[in-house]
Amino acid sequence: MTAQHKVDPVMTEIVRNGLVAVTEEMKINLMRTAYNMIIYEALDFTVGVFDAEGNTVSIGLGLPMFIRGMSDTVKTKLAHFGASNLDPGDILLTNDAYITGSHLNHMTFTVPIFHEKELVGFSCCMAHWPDVGGTLMEGTTDIFSEGIQMPIVKIYRKGEPNEELISIIKTNVRLPERAMGDFRAQIAAVKTGERRFSDMLRKYGRDAVLGSIQAIMDQSEAVARKRVSDIPDGIYEAESFMDDDGINVGQRVPMKVRVEVKGDRMKVDLSDVSKQVQGFYNSGITAGRSCCQVAFKCLTSPLDLPINDGSFRALDIVLPPGRVVSAVKPAAMRMWMTYPMTIVDTIFKALAPALPDQVIAGHHADLVVGRINGRRPKDDSFYIYLGGLIGGGWGAKHDSDGRNAVIAMNDGDTHNGPSEQVEAKYPLLVERYALRQDSGGAGQFRGGLGTEQVVQARHPIRFSSQMDRVRCKPWGLNGGLSGSGNSVALHRFSKTDETHFPNGKALNQTLQSGDAYILRSGGGGGYGSPLDRDLKSLQHDIRAGYISKTSAEKLYGAVFKGDTLELDIAATEARRKSMREQGLPHDEPVTEIIIPFPTSAQPPKPDPQYRSEEHTSELQSHSFISYAVFCLK
Repeated sequence: MTAQHKVDPVMTEIVRNGLVAVTEEMKINLMRTAYNMIIYEALDFTVGVFDAEGNTVSIGLGLPMFIRGMSDTVKTKLAHFGASNLDPGDILLTNDAYITGSHLNHMTFTVPIFHEKELVGFSCCMAHWPDVGGTLMEGTTDIFSEGIQMPIVKIYRKGEPNEELISIIKTNVRLPERAMGDFRAQIAAVKTGERRFSDMLRKYGRDAVLGSIQAIMDQSEAVARKRVSDIPDGIYEAESFMDDDGINVGQRVPMKVRVEVKGDRMKVDLSDVSKQVQGFYNSGITAGRSCCQVAFKCLTSPLDLPINDGSFRALDIVLPPGRVVSAVKPAAMRMWMTYPMTIVDTIFKALAPALPDQVIAGHHADLVVGRINGRRPKDDSFYIYLGGLIGGGWGAKHDSDGRNAVIAMNDGDTHNGPSEQVEAKYPLLVERYALRQDSGGAGQFRGGLGTEQVVQARHPIRFSSQMDRVRCKPWGLNGGLSGSGNSVALHRFSKTDETHFPNGKALNQTLQSGDAYILRSGGGGGYGSPLDRDLKSLQHDIRAGYISKTSAEKLYGAVFKGDTLELDIAATEARRKSMREQGLPHDEPVTEIIIPFPTSAQPPKPDPQYRSEEHTSELQSHSFISYAVFCLK
């Protein structure tokens, strides 16, 4: 975008705040008109305004990982049709996973914006549809089993809906009335963006607005370059791994990143990230680019608005095709969001030696979701529910503890589903939603705590969970210990013990009335040696139930006065000295596993009004904090 108009700094700030307001109004309209909880409660969407070339002008984040995907999708649509073949009233649609970089559930609508017959920009909205056809519960190995694939099309032409294409969508989804509700909500959002951006152009003039946008991008670039130039030049490397791809059980998926800083430029090289996998964890190249941009934005200008492409001019990305974050057709993409989060974490890990005061330890890096479907007992109507999104622990940093029960990196603004809404809309009972004691990595500054959610089926359901980072636990930094990993389990009504899934993949499980699924998110990694934790903070954690007495003794060197929770200061200091001399504490080594998959089918059971008193008592006396119940908003 270029403009010969002299830029007024006052006008630039008016336009800056106007752009943020445009995307905020797009978000609000989408939330208020959408039909599915995943949009209006969880906020699994992203909206944005883009210039005439498809460059990002302002994004209203929902999903940080769409920081690149939206722009790339707009640019691909523009290249597909050509600017000369776009008309006022056109609305472009695709859910092509290899264009958006994500899964087929992300329907992406785009409206070209015209001013006095000139194409001046685009308004765009991506939102998650709970169902786009395809198999519901099984692990997928190619894109064809994951649902309808909508190539780039004009779903509206010159203001008129393409009813034939709309009927194809309605025919290929299980709940067409809800899908069409979200369809209309997204159209309302992109039309809002078009209308408000056009209002700005009419009010302030084309040259003033476009010139201000160019100035905003230039300012964002200057800030980013200055922050990069403050990082010591050098090559920084780190590696991690994912547990497996859901198909090749127990086979690690390596993640290795290389970051080069030279002057005011940064290059992130993902060439050594694993090649695309057989299972359902791949994502497209735009997701790989987003990994780099999210990390770069966090390190250079995390609070600067609007988020725009100027912020990334100082960033170079090396990403060959065919990697797990640059997968090519027909790679399966259903759980596209999982691996990119760990890549962002690994980029932070690589830069930790260069930026010890800015980088946090590892976080739980998984959405920890459960996919549920069944029929309502009242009217036998079919439903689909994406449960979980329960939040987990984030890593500690050099001067503070990690955050408890916060959503993972991929989803940023995404909220959990309120328990009251879940119970009102589905035959489910949320028995427990609490912080997990001892899940935060031990350290001078403790990692944030993960959460546990226990949900009872009040009617037969089918359940799947496809999580990772069970074995690759959130790492600590500078002597801090790892947090707990993620996990999933089932509790059958008539059984005493839980059924565990050691790799986090519980596929196609049938739950009868009274059975429960249990989602547990990991904690964040700690920072600094646990033996250096301030005793006042340690005492608070113990009394609050964040840390058990056993962990306080084993990891923090605590000594208590008798059977109380009060620390013996002198004895604690002496014990800490002895532990330092022995090289304690330290992380336990990661063990390899051989996983027997539990059976999915269970015989029908009586329909109890509530779970057994014995199991309820067991939950209440469980080592996790039972009184810290969350409805995270």
